[in-house]
Amino acid sequence: MTLAQLKAQRVVTGTVADGQRPLAGANVFILGTIDGALTDSLGHFSFTTGAKGEATLRVTFVGYEELSLKLPVEHMHGLQLTLRQQLVSIDELVVQASTFRYGKANSMKTMNAVDIALTGNSCGDVVAALQSLPGTQKVGEDGKLYVRGGDSDECQTFINGMHVLVPYESRTDNSAVRGRFSPFLFKGVSFSLGGYGAEYGQALSSVLPMETTDKAENDKLGISASMVDWNVGGTKVLGSSALSFNAALTNMAIYNKVWPDGQDWIRPYGKWSAEAQWKCSLDGATVMKTYAGYDYTTMALRVNGQRMELGEHNSYVNATVKHTAAGGWRLFGGAAWSELRANRHLAEFHLKGTAAKSISAAMKLSAGIESFLRNRYAVAAAFADVQCRLPAHLFAQLSARAEASSLDHRTLLLPRASLTYQPNSQWQLSLMTGSYSQAPADDLLPHMPKPAMQTASHTIVSLQRHFLGTTLRAEAYYKDYRHLPLRWDLALLASNGHGWSKGIDLYAENTSLVNHLATVISYSYNDSRRRYLDYPTADVPQYATRHNVRLTAKYYIEPLKSYIGMTESMASGRPYHDPDRQGYMNARTPVYNSLDISLTVLVCPKVIVYTSLSNVLGRHNIYGYTMAAGSSTLCPVSNPRSRFFYIGLFVSLKNKNAYDISNF
Repeated sequence: MTLAQLKAQRVVTGTVADGQRPLAGANVFILGTIDGALTDSLGHFSFTTGAKGEATLRVTFVGYEELSLKLPVEHMHGLQLTLRQQLVSIDELVVQASTFRYGKANSMKTMNAVDIALTGNSCGDVVAALQSLPGTQKVGEDGKLYVRGGDSDECQTFINGMHVLVPYESRTDNSAVRGRFSPFLFKGVSFSLGGYGAEYGQALSSVLPMETTDKAENDKLGISASMVDWNVGGTKVLGSSALSFNAALTNMAIYNKVWPDGQDWIRPYGKWSAEAQWKCSLDGATVMKTYAGYDYTTMALRVNGQRMELGEHNSYVNATVKHTAAGGWRLFGGAAWSELRANRHLAEFHLKGTAAKSISAAMKLSAGIESFLRNRYAVAAAFADVQCRLPAHLFAQLSARAEASSLDHRTLLLPRASLTYQPNSQWQLSLMTGSYSQAPADDLLPHMPKPAMQTASHTIVSLQRHFLGTTLRAEAYYKDYRHLPLRWDLALLASNGHGWSKGIDLYAENTSLVNHLATVISYSYNDSRRRYLDYPTADVPQYATRHNVRLTAKYYIEPLKSYIGMTESMASGRPYHDPDRQGYMNARTPVYNSLDISLTVLVCPKVIVYTSLSNVLGRHNIYGYTMAAGSSTLCPVSNPRSRFFYIGLFVSLKNKNAYDISNF
């Protein structure tokens, strides 16, 4: 940094309180920049900024109204700022048990697209970032989301309320997949580990709802490049609407030349993808969004002397309309089309309509209908929900969902309820229970003469506390499964499988112990059994780990405008079948351990350099064992390469901030 630049820097200082006590952990920043800091235990804050002239200083803190102050930067010294406690109405009660929210609608935890990119070695992947949360389990051979003893198929993704049939990219065996969607596309990401409301169906364990950004106020254009992918995208504002696009090319040829993975590649992994989104806001009462995405994945390699290749087309389109009608009714309508064409063909058409109204500050009603049309079956559903504020800081939510399926020609009634006690902004105690259903996986249906909807019941108790820049959370849960697919002869499956999963998740986040340091510690204990597929008895699922510990830390080096990120993950051994021992899942893999680091440098306001290295210690993690072809020898299942190094350059060509090159 030059002497002239140092002189241009100004120091912003002050304290934040609520009129009675200082507030530790409040977020203070200059709007439109990344200049800011968290208050210390005495409510003090201090940071430097390169902003000039008049600017907006914003202060946010859980449970308090947001404060914005517009004044010249040279006057932002020795400020005494007072926040007012937020009165919770039924519309503002967004903190629920088992839900982590990322983005603007979050009063539990805030994480924007850059935060997701800075989590360990996530490399901007939403799925990888979510795996730092409690309740998720590390299944390194595919990288998908496994939640609280549930299979990856039990976690469903929604964009703007509409279902996504195929949320993951395709990869080779024993390689972690990535989510198909960039975090920069979304203004908010919610991840519910269970106990979600009646709006979400066909999800047995968890849901990942994501909301795309609203209409941009100015044009954007950004590019990024690395050894494995190249991207270009932008937004053009057209009056009351905006058109956005993104195009990307991923190819592992160069990376494989520099760091071979030991596989016999004929054609390295490659992917072409394109996304477009149109957003329109009409007269303040109607918002329309249309999103379309397409990607083509190709690869070819030799495995055990045989040629294996893939050419996959994946398409997704949705269109939604939100309208605020007379009388305060909020109406929503949406349609989505998902299609996968490769060695198999999957397709889904999803339709949804909802209506919601706040009767008062103490009661909100909502109801809706939807349908899922798949290759082999159809599901029609209706749901209703009432949320109310009771006396003595109690909030209740009662809902019901009815689903009729062409699979078994039955109608299921799925009641759900929650009770939350929130005496103040620091404490919350929640109890949730409910019933959920989901059709068996598409590739199993041809082998099921009489398929039935899988069902699960959730019971969750959650205790949370926020204080002095710290969030603590403990949750206990129990899930009971029925009608799981179970093999009853060599070729056919029945719907009489069953199982259960129970455990506890602990979560601690702190942003105030050390200035510019944010840490998260999570621990999960899971005890699950299920009899399904080829399991002869009720046993621990092959993907389940009993103990999971994760530590993440992110430190901001203010003089260098840099972030250092670290994630340490550990998990106990997973069960596998050893034919030389009695019992089915009778052996355990070694303990899993991986240390991942990342470094992000803001070279200038329009340029970011991001680099990460996974599994720094080079540990050979084993996820299971399989029989070698033509022998009885057990071979370990592990990733083709023990480490992955990534370095990327992100450049904004239009707008002022590189972290907003989100293109959307």
